Amino acid sequence: MRFDVLGPMRVTDGRGTQPVAGVRQRILLGALLVYANQPVSAGQLAEFVWDSAPPGRAVTTLRTYVARLRQDLGPDAASRILTRDGGYLAEVGPGELDALVFEALCGDAGSAIRAADWAGASERAAGALALWRGTPLGDVPSRALRDAWLPHLDQQRVQAAEWRIEAELRLGRHEPLVAQLRQLTANYPLRERFHAQLMQALAESGRQAEALAAYQDARAVLVEELGIEPGRELRRLHGRILAGNDGDGDPVAPRPPAAGHAPPLVPRQLPATVRHFTGRARELAALTESLDQAGQETPEMIVISAIRGTPGAGKTALAVYWAHQVTERFPDGQLYVNLRGHDPGQPMPATEALAGFLRSLGVADQDIPAGLEERASRYRSLLAGRQILIVLDNAGSVGQVRPLLPGSPACAVVVTSRDSLAGLVARDGAERLDLDLLPLAEAIDLLRGLIGERADDDPNAAKMLAEQCCRLPLALRLAAELAVSRPAAPLGELTEELTDQHKRLDLLDIDGDPHTAVRAVFSWSCRRLDPDAVHAFRSLGLHPGADFEPYAAAALTGTTLERAQRLLGRLARVHLIQLSGPGRYGLHDLLRVYARELAVVQDGPQERHEALTRLFDYYLHTATAAVNTVFPGESGSKASVILPSTPCPAVTSIAAARAWLDNERATLASVAAYTAIYGWPGTTIRLAATLFRYLEAGGYYPELIAIQDSARRAARKTNDRTEFASGAVARWPMA
Repeated sequence: MRFDVLGPMRVTDGRGTQPVAGVRQRILLGALLVYANQPVSAGQLAEFVWDSAPPGRAVTTLRTYVARLRQDLGPDAASRILTRDGGYLAEVGPGELDALVFEALCGDAGSAIRAADWAGASERAAGALALWRGTPLGDVPSRALRDAWLPHLDQQRVQAAEWRIEAELRLGRHEPLVAQLRQLTANYPLRERFHAQLMQALAESGRQAEALAAYQDARAVLVEELGIEPGRELRRLHGRILAGNDGDGDPVAPRPPAAGHAPPLVPRQLPATVRHFTGRARELAALTESLDQAGQETPEMIVISAIRGTPGAGKTALAVYWAHQVTERFPDGQLYVNLRGHDPGQPMPATEALAGFLRSLGVADQDIPAGLEERASRYRSLLAGRQILIVLDNAGSVGQVRPLLPGSPACAVVVTSRDSLAGLVARDGAERLDLDLLPLAEAIDLLRGLIGERADDDPNAAKMLAEQCCRLPLALRLAAELAVSRPAAPLGELTEELTDQHKRLDLLDIDGDPHTAVRAVFSWSCRRLDPDAVHAFRSLGLHPGADFEPYAAAALTGTTLERAQRLLGRLARVHLIQLSGPGRYGLHDLLRVYARELAVVQDGPQERHEALTRLFDYYLHTATAAVNTVFPGESGSKASVILPSTPCPAVTSIAAARAWLDNERATLASVAAYTAIYGWPGTTIRLAATLFRYLEAGGYYPELIAIQDSARRAARKTNDRTEFASGAVARWPMA
């Protein structure tokens, strides 16, 4: 059996190539193969199959397409399309899917590079590149699927090309690479490594004059396109060639690891950029200028940019978009964390953020220090001498940020916050960038990108809509979604509706803050939904974690898994929630606040308490079942728990149980903290006792300490020392 997606999609079995005729079936199969061997929820598949605009009964219709797909594929391939956890899974074995073979070969090539096995690196990288037959999924017409997958895949392809060329240069095969590198620098003019490799290939072929000309060409492109000078490594190579060195010892080559030490990991944590990012040219140029000036004038200085702006102004979108533009200047990786600084629940402590960064940099959980200072010291040590970009999103205070600052001048930091972070500017040399509302022209351009020609058909209505949305990108995207959902309605009619809605909410706008006024847009979005979807939105705002999956949504809303998936799909389509990972969803912090406000106003205390109790019962029950599966001999994990009234995933296999625990580990820590403070202390203590063995055995000490500390707090609050002492806390000494 063979599945090929690195080009037009192809399925081959013992009878030959099997055609997949229907467009929807091809998209469905493509999506399942992109997430091969992972369950994909029906809601997420619907987003791909209908290209972000699924109909109301999409999940039901999807079953029909799955049946047709299995029929088209024939019995051998059809047996690989499995139903799993309210969604579907494509099961492929080793060597059966070209994309997985490609990723494995890329991983092997990277390992060979770090081990200085140049022949092996060249062979594996060349093998990976040979698998490409054209544009991946070239005959699968789903922009949503391509946007979710192709950027990452293309990045891997370019990286493989760099590694192959690097290995060939190390093997002394300089001259044959020149023509290929000229083509690559033309195709990727902003990728400095290709320019450096071209310079080295020319210099080591005795063509120093051409190598110096190649540097000038690279500089001209970078200055013209980005307004920046070449990076440090490219300048050093230029200097060596000028000094008469032929370029041997390429500065962009990864150095082999010291004997006995594992090679450093290269984290790539940046989220995807938003679709139709518009404007902000001045701010983008300012960020790049700060980076460029620091690199040339004060190379010992760490660049820190603090982006401040009102909620919904697009701080995260700007930071992430810019970060993607400059990744080539940070070859050792990019780190990202959402600090949830203004989350009404639990902002992320610096200790937790450091634990996440240390894991991403290759530190095993059991080796992560316990204290803040020790973690920060280990973090700075790992960053020393490395070129890494760190994006600290949604910071609430300087205290959250300062322990996350590197010590290496080769790194750069971007911080987003609603606050001024004055201490960061005064003491740490941060450059503040205030992000105002979008200029009117850019706001209209964003609408034009989102709704097309309708913005030009009625420019006055487009201008009015931009003003009604306070020129906030978040509100503009929500309003544009409503306009797209009603293609026959004139834009002027929609602006009149929003005007009425503003009038209804004028009393809420007590201080003239556009953040408050934009509630009208949120309210307008909710009014277009059915009551069940609005209730789900309110309920999801109560979730204490950073994100959630469909089973948690089913618990909060008190419904079936299938119904919860449909509701999540409906909310995601109108951008009230967004995908945060395969099968997981989250809320923008401004929308989370609004959802909780609605819950307080429209749902009584008893209803909110019952929803959260169902959620916590679900987490406690499933955590207990998962731990009992992984550690069947542990008597401490056998305590009986209430069987939830809503569905729970099957965690009867060790693989499934571990996967659930690993995926929900951070959420369980948030649940423990919330239940300890807000009235479910028994849940906190039992959750701590249940998870102790899993966290201890896995070396997940940051979460272990946090959850046990929550349990101690819960026990002290209720003065229930008996139950506390019977749990795992008694076995884990705490200060």
